Amino acid sequence: MTADLQLLTTTAVSAGFIHTILGPDHYLPFIMIGKARNWNVTKILMLTFICGLGHVLSSVVLGMVGVFFGVGLEKLNFIEASRGNLAAWALIAFGLVYAIWGLRKVYKNRKHSHVHAHSCGVVHSHEHGHTSDHTHIHEKEEGKKITPWVLFIIFVLGPCEVLIPLVMYPAAQTSVSGMLMVTAAFGITTLLAMLSTVALGTFGFSLVPFKKIGLYTHVIAGAMIFLSGLAIQILGI
Repeated sequence: MTADLQLLTTTAVSAGFIHTILGPDHYLPFIMIGKARNWNVTKILMLTFICGLGHVLSSVVLGMVGVFFGVGLEKLNFIEASRGNLAAWALIAFGLVYAIWGLRKVYKNRKHSHVHAHSCGVVHSHEHGHTSDHTHIHEKEEGKKITPWVLFIIFVLGPCEVLIPLVMYPAAQTSVSGMLMVTAAFGITTLLAMLSTVALGTFGFSLVPFKKIGLYTHVIAGAMIFLSGLAIQILGI
């Protein structure tokens, strides 16, 4: 390994880590959705891995296509920026829709009274709600299968802007091994950072008494995802 390639690989590792940690969209959606839907850690991390892999590979494919067809770095950066803008708005929309769905769920499960009149003339009423404790096994939760797919699509749209310039240097030197090494270093670091952050976040949130919040967990999850998308769009993080 040459000194230039070693430096480039080290930079790719650093960039992958910083790129992930500074972007709340890389971990917050998985932590919040997992907590709201009461998923186990294995399921949360599996979804994180799949979405992270799609996130990295989409930029890798774009970079390789750019190298093959001789597309300039400036044009590739423009495409990545456009994808980033689209992904941020998609995250905002997803968070908003999920929060509204959560509010609808809260409204539908609010406590209400029933009046019962017995043949003996006794009239009484009782109050109850249709919360998760009252849910039957055969009932399917709305959006249960849609949510993972929505997150995956958003992450495939989401760019790894810092990867393109790193790949272009060994490409200019016609070094296939260099391109693969830099890409692997960035991709593996990004995935490990995502998985570690999500695991730590999930453990941290497990200590929070969410049962007291009840059905509002979905509303909170949607609001947090909405805010993370808004932060990316406004602050450009």
